[in-house]
Amino acid sequence: MPLVIRLATDADRPALDEQEQGLNLFENQLLGDRQCTRAAAAAAMDRLIQRATDTGGGGLVAELNGAVVGHLVLTFERMGPYIRDDLRDHAHIADLFVRAAQRNQGIGTALMAEAERRAIARGVPRITLGVVHGNTGAERAYRRAGYRTYALEMVKDLSAT
Repeated sequence: MPLVIRLATDADRPALDEQEQGLNLFENQLLGDRQCTRAAAAAAMDRLIQRATDTGGGGLVAELNGAVVGHLVLTFERMGPYIRDDLRDHAHIADLFVRAAQRNQGIGTALMAEAERRAIARGVPRITLGVVHGNTGAERAYRRAGYRTYALEMVKDLSAT
């Protein structure tokens, strides 16, 4: 069966929670600050889905041979008044994950292409995403897809001072 990119349904929720836990486990190896339980992943997915719903976005899943192997959460946002009016409204990829066994097969690219198609249909001039520091593979893939660095977010642990 070919790869199918479609809107997520309630039936996809177990796979989405499992994948969100996989993302937390991966990012925890890079940052050391993620909660890695299934409950934490489900709570994170609840928040992502709610944000997507509130902004007119949605969850997308990649399905291969009848199994969900990746997902993307798309939101529509508005930047602050310091940004030019014609650029304030934008799409945002709030979450993207492809299962390890299916990586490097174009699944993330297909999910991003569908998100970009939906953003264009909505009429927004930009799409943004974030990548955690140290996730060089994702950063390379995003750059190949035409994304560029826009801002750098930094953190300082105050408990260490």
